[in-house]
Amino acid sequence: MTVLTQAAAAFQANTSRPSAELVVRALLQAEKATKQERVSYPFESLWGHWRLCFATGTRKARRGGIVLGKGFYVPQFAVAQISFGGVTGSHDESGKGTIGNQVEVGPVRLRFTGPARYRGQKNLLAFDFTQLQIGVLGKTVYDGGVRGGTRKTEAFDSQSIARLPFFAFFIVTPDFIAARGRGGGLAIWVKQALSTDDSR
Repeated sequence: MTVLTQAAAAFQANTSRPSAELVVRALLQAEKATKQERVSYPFESLWGHWRLCFATGTRKARRGGIVLGKGFYVPQFAVAQISFGGVTGSHDESGKGTIGNQVEVGPVRLRFTGPARYRGQKNLLAFDFTQLQIGVLGKTVYDGGVRGGTRKTEAFDSQSIARLPFFAFFIVTPDFIAARGRGGGLAIWVKQALSTDDSR
């Protein structure tokens, strides 16, 4: 946890960071410990906006399976943010929520949103992106459904988690979170304050 805490704090302060190799090793140790200790996190602890700090990516092994990439810190000029929230009118225990994934490079902003479902015992958040908003120079140029939009949102609750993209979280703190994606990659996000643009 010390290495991961240092990595998250250094990323936010834009100061010297632990090496990617150390961070990957620390992520794997933390993931193993969470599974062994059967740590579970409430869905509400994920709510808010988080900026992507570090990711590993994956590659296919020659004999099948997945091998982790070396890992890298996301460049400061490329702002990738993920957000989670509850659904108005639903009980927190239901695990129903929303997800947003936003990427900004220069004047262009892409924001995907959709429904999410959280299984607290496994810290597993399944989701689907069904809406897309494109902004250029602060103005929205497209706002509509993607891949069946409304129809996919309505059918989301009946979908098996095995058929959906998901994140399996193994660290959740007030300052940063970490998870493994369905594709096998690992990632760290750091807490980010809500801005006016993010709320749209």
